[in-house]
Amino acid sequence: MKSIILMAFMVVNGLAGAHAQATREAPGADLIVHNAKIFTGNPAQPEAAALAVKNGRIYAVGTDAEVMRLKNGGTRVIDSGGRRLIPGIIDAHTHVLNEGGYNYTLRWEDVPTLRQALAMLGEQAKRTPEGQWVKVIGGWSPYQFDEKRFPTMDELRRAVPDRPMIVQYAYNRAFLNQQAMDVLGVGTDKFPVLPGTEFEKDGQGRYTGVVHGYTFQFITLEAMVPQLSSDEEVSSLVQVIHSLNRVGITSIVDAGTGFRGYPKAVPTVDALARDNRLNVRMPFVDIQLGEGSNFNMVDAQVTAITKTAPISPGHNLHPRLAHGHVYRGAGELLSAEVHDHENFDRPAVIIEPARMRELVERDVAKLVQRRIPFREHITYDENITPFLDALGKLNEKTPLAGLRWSLEHAETISAANIAKVKALGGGIALDTKMALHGDAFIKTHGRDKALQTPRLRQLVDSGIPLAMTTDAFRAASFNPWVGISWMVTGKSVSGTEVLARDNRLTRTEALELFTRTPAWFMHAESELGLIAPGYLADFVLLDRDYFTIPESQIKSVASVLTVMDGRVVHGAQDYRSLAPVLPEILPAWSPIKHFGGYRQVR
Repeated sequence: MKSIILMAFMVVNGLAGAHAQATREAPGADLIVHNAKIFTGNPAQPEAAALAVKNGRIYAVGTDAEVMRLKNGGTRVIDSGGRRLIPGIIDAHTHVLNEGGYNYTLRWEDVPTLRQALAMLGEQAKRTPEGQWVKVIGGWSPYQFDEKRFPTMDELRRAVPDRPMIVQYAYNRAFLNQQAMDVLGVGTDKFPVLPGTEFEKDGQGRYTGVVHGYTFQFITLEAMVPQLSSDEEVSSLVQVIHSLNRVGITSIVDAGTGFRGYPKAVPTVDALARDNRLNVRMPFVDIQLGEGSNFNMVDAQVTAITKTAPISPGHNLHPRLAHGHVYRGAGELLSAEVHDHENFDRPAVIIEPARMRELVERDVAKLVQRRIPFREHITYDENITPFLDALGKLNEKTPLAGLRWSLEHAETISAANIAKVKALGGGIALDTKMALHGDAFIKTHGRDKALQTPRLRQLVDSGIPLAMTTDAFRAASFNPWVGISWMVTGKSVSGTEVLARDNRLTRTEALELFTRTPAWFMHAESELGLIAPGYLADFVLLDRDYFTIPESQIKSVASVLTVMDGRVVHGAQDYRSLAPVLPEILPAWSPIKHFGGYRQVR
């Protein structure tokens, strides 16, 4: 009897085991890409021909024969046609959440002539309904045009005769027609004039419409124009991310928004995340703006994350996507009083050293005590020195001890301060603004200084955590290939030499500053930036071979296939049919709907 019971028990367990095995996931890959020239970024396996993806991670990397063995009945197989494949691009400092108004904005990026740019403006003016503005906000440079100049106010008035218009160049200057000045109340108490703002006047003392200023003046201007509905904001976020995917970006760090400090932007991001349509990893740091002489940004940050909407560093607000929408601390603006901007049309903004030290002693100390990572925008070395000296003293009393922090931009950082950053365990997130604005930097600061701005070779050789970023969408273009071209060729968008030959990077080094090394700033260096087994399946198939094309073509590289988390998020040319279907662009008159977000990758 006992033996019969034992046999029955074994049969039942055997059937249960067989059933569990039958319902277990089938072996093999979800996705295979083969016949590729893969730059892995992995020193242990620098090149390969194929890769396999399983559950959003890279499953195998190797030859076509090795990887194709992992194919099963459910595997999607993509033939790359011998194209170059690279890790997904990471932009470790950009401002996606600032672009709530993206669909209202005409983009002039990569437009080759001013004549064409003005024609686009005129066409959009005819399409824009009454009550709305015609806007060009950032991302372009006068030096990109064949004419190598700004538009005149007469040209702009002719292009936009009957709608309010603002054309903004970085955070340096804006061009307003009469309708815009009337709506804003320029010259009256209605219009706030911030320190450093200058209005050009003609010989009769009348405002011409040209406004020179700094960052906060243009943020104020943006808040005074018509704002999007919630549905239009969601549509804008979809289109911003689509624009990033088209140039191969699969991850970004949102470096703070002056318009929608946490948690204001969360509902817009949630609208995409809940349907698994957030097609880019988007950890964020946060800026809190406010009014009043006693307003403290760091105190407001602590209040936001501990009382308003409690969250802790490392908390992912996305329910399914690794590094999807993770809070990564405070910055890049910790105090408006010590912001040194980066207007290369003007001399450097030098902050009183005592105020830089106070920032560390009063505010950064609070973040260190709470173990909140931080970033600080400092452009000029004269301001970096007192900041780092104070941080060194703080470290003696309250050790940083592995807390991640970084300098943002740091264009003119010295060799001595590079060493201090390394000693304190920090990182540096550079940016590509010199690619667009290097000609202006030469006029203001001289050619010799420009050729060493930033000290790319020293920074790369230093071994500190380092990333190249775009700082898009207003201060510079969101297209990383413009910056990669500058790092390799040493030339700005005008063709001017702005980097010394001994300060340029190899193509591999330049690409790694947008793939492997930025992963540190996402706290993801063991998961992102390489094509290697176990890494997250983010990669890009390029429209041309970055490593062999003439240098003049690097700035024009684009993606034909972008994969994020193992999902195709962008497809062009032969892969257009694989691309996800995007919702209709709102509103119907949107410049993005009619011109796209970037000329060469429409």
